[in-house]
Amino acid sequence: MSQPEPFADVAALEAFLELMGRTPSSEAEGLTELDHGLQCAAELQLAAPDDVELQVAGLLHDLGHTVSHIRDHGVAGATLVRDLMGERIADLVALHIPAKRYLVTTDPTYRARLSPDSIRTLALQGGDMSVAEVAAYDAEPHGQAGLDLRRADEAAKTPGRVVPDLDYWRPALRQFARA
Repeated sequence: MSQPEPFADVAALEAFLELMGRTPSSEAEGLTELDHGLQCAAELQLAAPDDVELQVAGLLHDLGHTVSHIRDHGVAGATLVRDLMGERIADLVALHIPAKRYLVTTDPTYRARLSPDSIRTLALQGGDMSVAEVAAYDAEPHGQAGLDLRRADEAAKTPGRVVPDLDYWRPALRQFARA
């Protein structure tokens, strides 16, 4: 797939999110990509109520699913939002795949919490980390927040769950948008 242009403004990002509301989730049966992002943002709102930037990253973390291979969707999504939403949000979007690999490698109980689709995609995304990769992740400035996002990602796969909708998140998107 060819990489689309980064979002020029928040209106373009919001329109893309609306389209994701019609795209079945590749990770959670019975959800759209937008449903999954909304649930992830809601999980982060509960876990980190003072970190709205992390919550927005949770909403946006899977933007790359619609434009990239499952293996590269974190980096693709980060590329789409970096200019508009800033470094931290983009870095967190990119980190959600390495965070899964990190948790599987360092937390003996984490693998058992993965959904069947997350287990399937783990191999495509590189599987367990090497010692050097773990050390590199440990050095990431947003590594802990990336782990929080990853845990929320895994918890955000419940069909029919009622969470705040996209309209609720529009002010936060606009708060962090640079354009």
